[in-house]
Amino acid sequence: MGARKPDPTRLEVAAMAAEGASLSGQWAAPELERWHAMQTPAPGAAPEPVQWRVRGEQRRAAGRPLQTWLHLHVETVAWPTCQRCLQPFSEALVVDRALRFVDGEARAEALDADSEDDVLALVPALDLRTLVEDELLLAWPIVPRHEQCAAPGYRADDDAEPSANPFSALASLKPPRH
Repeated sequence: MGARKPDPTRLEVAAMAAEGASLSGQWAAPELERWHAMQTPAPGAAPEPVQWRVRGEQRRAAGRPLQTWLHLHVETVAWPTCQRCLQPFSEALVVDRALRFVDGEARAEALDADSEDDVLALVPALDLRTLVEDELLLAWPIVPRHEQCAAPGYRADDDAEPSANPFSALASLKPPRH
């Protein structure tokens, strides 16, 4: 990796880890097609670029061979739609992930299931853009909503205490007893 500038779409993870090298950059949101498709920016706003940094590392575990690691840091602004008021809003999104790489897909799958670490199969050339996009999609809020929503009819105290039985109005529909 030394003399030539590394290509983030064909990243040599093993070489990067062996050198302890770092790489950083940014991509415009449209370059990450799936990520861009999820955005609903407010009128007049454009999706923010995705800033990223990656650093390779080799670690030695007690009595084991060197392990290949990649540290990924991603920052951007997401534009989800609030599920209360259905209006777009911006939310800062930060992904900080340490990924361990091992030989073979089967081994990666087995270790990933048994470990708290994120484990991936080591490939000759990793597409960092796809990895960054995958991590952003995983970080997308499950139920996006404003902290303080101005949705019509929504009040923060609505969640506090339930009102009377919601079915009590149905009692008036029942035929009278004789």
